[in-house]
Amino acid sequence: MSDQDIDTMLGALPLAALMIAPNERILGANPRALALLGIDLRGRHFITAIRQPGVLDAVEGVMRDGQPRETRFLTNDGSRDTTYRVSASALSMSIAKGVLLCFEDITHVEQAGEIRRDFVANVSHELRTPLTAMIGFIETLRGPARDDAGARERFLGIMAKEAARMERLVKDLLSLSRVEADERMRPTEHVDMAALTASVFHTLSHLAQEAGVRLTRDGALEQADVIGDPDQLRQVMSNLIENAIKYGGQVGEVTVTLSYNPSESALRGAGVSIAITDTGAGIDPLHLPRLTERFYRVDSHRSREMGGTGLGLAIVKHIINRHRGRLRIESTMGKGSTFTVILPAAPSKAV
Repeated sequence: MSDQDIDTMLGALPLAALMIAPNERILGANPRALALLGIDLRGRHFITAIRQPGVLDAVEGVMRDGQPRETRFLTNDGSRDTTYRVSASALSMSIAKGVLLCFEDITHVEQAGEIRRDFVANVSHELRTPLTAMIGFIETLRGPARDDAGARERFLGIMAKEAARMERLVKDLLSLSRVEADERMRPTEHVDMAALTASVFHTLSHLAQEAGVRLTRDGALEQADVIGDPDQLRQVMSNLIENAIKYGGQVGEVTVTLSYNPSESALRGAGVSIAITDTGAGIDPLHLPRLTERFYRVDSHRSREMGGTGLGLAIVKHIINRHRGRLRIESTMGKGSTFTVILPAAPSKAV
């Protein structure tokens, strides 16, 4: 049995792996294990190299009865916490005898589970609040306010508002689910973003008037074609322009600017940019990296009052990802914000 034979065997494994001899000394480790646990492992007692009780117990258990075991190994790669699934198995070969330890990085699986748990908790919270309010009003209407016409009318109005809030949330959840399901499917239609933006302007003009916001277009192109899904791109434009109107401040201005760049650095090719700029209070830079997270709100109370579900920008992000585009968010406190969507231009119709 030679060190080279052991290194050859361990090096063929796709996971971080090391071999522990019956005398509890490390016989060898592959490069992935050395990167994970440190150099100069050969010859050391395994307790001094691993140091995590769960893994130590698994190794000792395999040495005792020869039955395979699994456990977790937790560490940090310098920028984030990482989790490994550790498999400990008895090995008896001509070149080596002892315990084989394999480390499988399952950090992404753990993170997906955490995201799923947070998502369920957030949805439950968002639904529980209006449901609790509605249950309370129903109990009041069936009891003390049964014969109070004024209270009944007032409570029914609030209940209608809460029901509409739940309907918006469910609608956005279904929309997010559909967008995520289609995210890996490339769209194939030619979409004229100038015409689409003009259509969204017409649709949202009444909302701008009610909010006292002036809605303007700048840099309109005769033709600004992209390859995309027209319904999803309309949803992106509607979400971003509606947000700018709602949060851009009263007596403000929302400007939508279209431009074409034959050499867009963010895309390494020709691109069409749509910038939505408002004159509102702006967003603290602290919040900018998290704006597209599900249910993340800069001001939760104001967002709910405005009818927001906390999912709009998450939907926008997934749609833009499907179109292989980019979303840039810039904001200056007291001066407003700019959300810029950059999409690959259609090759045959670039201007």
